[in-house]
Amino acid sequence: MTDADAPDTADVRGRLGLIVPSSNTTAEPEFRRSLPDDVTVHGARMALEAVTVGELDAMSDDAARAAELLGHADVDAVAYACTTGSLLHGPGFDAELEDRLSEAAGVPAVATARSVVRALEALDAERIAVVTPYTADLDAKEREFFEAAGFAVASIDGRGLEANTEIGALTPDDAVRQVLECVDGGGDGDELDAVFVSCTNYRSLAAVGELESKLGVPVLTSNGATLWDVCGAAGLEVDGIEGGSLVERDRH
Repeated sequence: MTDADAPDTADVRGRLGLIVPSSNTTAEPEFRRSLPDDVTVHGARMALEAVTVGELDAMSDDAARAAELLGHADVDAVAYACTTGSLLHGPGFDAELEDRLSEAAGVPAVATARSVVRALEALDAERIAVVTPYTADLDAKEREFFEAAGFAVASIDGRGLEANTEIGALTPDDAVRQVLECVDGGGDGDELDAVFVSCTNYRSLAAVGELESKLGVPVLTSNGATLWDVCGAAGLEVDGIEGGSLVERDRH
């Protein structure tokens, strides 16, 4: 969509605030591609180059200020679009983060880790497989988070990447191959309720349809779950969001 094609301000039905790591090149395009022209996306960034425990922890210091600034744009809701950044400190941190950002922005806020939990609950999923681009230490934190939230993690597979630009260079085809290798290689396909592809910088939303067709179970991505959740928080009914089985479910 060019500037000439952009909707007139009077035609805008909703505004979504999107807080992303500074090195994220995926969340904004995936959100924009999935939304109709009358729902606009407005971004704010937090400094992060490497997806490590230390940098993720430091990045969270910028979150409230980013939310406050998005509130100046009169957004309807704010999304903190970073998976590991919203589960880093274990159970409850995701909910605390949402409360903090909501207070700063003056509107409802969602955080990706909590959005994924809501999405899995909406799908009645209990046993899941998780695919990530992360290192083993972050995969361990992600497993702990989902198990504490009540899900059985049948398998978790990471790529061992730290540089967020390398993660952003991954393609939907990479996601398809990684998921199929993880699920088929682990023999979990017939026992799963859902598969989750983690990381808002992993270009995987476009892979959901193919993966659901091959696996026969719902497939979630970080951006897909976050987009579904923030639209619900904003009270926006949006047709045609990319995201497979999830888009048919109501937000709890």
